[in-house]
Amino acid sequence: MVGAGATGGYFGGRLLESGQDVTFLVRHKRAETLARNGLVIRSPLGDVTLPSPPTVQAGALDRPFDVIVVSCKAYHLPQVIEDIAPAVGPQTVILPLLNGMQHLDLLDARFGAEHVLGGQCVIAATLDADGTVRHLNQSHSLTFGERDGTGSERVERIAQAMASARFESRLSTTILQDMWDKWVFLASLAGITCLMRAPVGDIVAAPGGTQAALALLDDCRRVAEAHGHVPHDAVLQRARSVLTEQGSTLSASMMRDLEQGGPIEADHVVGDLLARGESKGLDLAMLRLAFTHLKAYEARRSRLSKG
Repeated sequence: MVGAGATGGYFGGRLLESGQDVTFLVRHKRAETLARNGLVIRSPLGDVTLPSPPTVQAGALDRPFDVIVVSCKAYHLPQVIEDIAPAVGPQTVILPLLNGMQHLDLLDARFGAEHVLGGQCVIAATLDADGTVRHLNQSHSLTFGERDGTGSERVERIAQAMASARFESRLSTTILQDMWDKWVFLASLAGITCLMRAPVGDIVAAPGGTQAALALLDDCRRVAEAHGHVPHDAVLQRARSVLTEQGSTLSASMMRDLEQGGPIEADHVVGDLLARGESKGLDLAMLRLAFTHLKAYEARRSRLSKG
């Protein structure tokens, strides 16, 4: 598991809890915390404390691993690629859980597409100041599969390894469509909540808010359609329902990162979708406005950090 933060710590911890051979690739400070306090998960679906979980640091990787699960933020991926390189052998499988599609291009270029599965996860979790992984609701699913939709011995082995862990795991024969479905929704949610600096309920309560949210969703849908991955009607209906729910306190984690002055995945989640759409000649006014807003934030953040 690359990292033992909210996502890697949760899924990796659940696998370790179930008896799987899991090692966490972490930085020195996180390794010290894990050695001192253990990996602690607090969840409405069951707490667990795992004393002294196995950890390794980048410079100490000296052998290939069977599976490398990558769940870092997109802006950390270039460094992660260099860190995990010594652990990628001829039979190593890389399972990325990042949002969007750009990470597949980067991993393919470095390690070869034959090493890289498709994958995604749905979880709301955070890492406390003391290093505790806090799972915030009932969602904790991980979906993976061969990108060409075929079955294989390696994904079956992964499915077996995950079967007894305390999270929902699913081997998918349509993983790229699954990833596009999530991307369309996430880019819409991140774009509109960051653009308006408000949760869904406040946006739809404002004049024109519902129309703006749905226009952004339609921009994202058209990009997916242009690339042969239009979401099914049921997926779109659920997205429309979530993005227009009155009184909803839902906002994207990107908005929370932005409001806290932190780095954001603007290029990976919104910018790459925009670029792929414009490469097909689409007019994507709402998506471009959302991306411009995010890039203006990044420019201001960079300027202030230098000042």
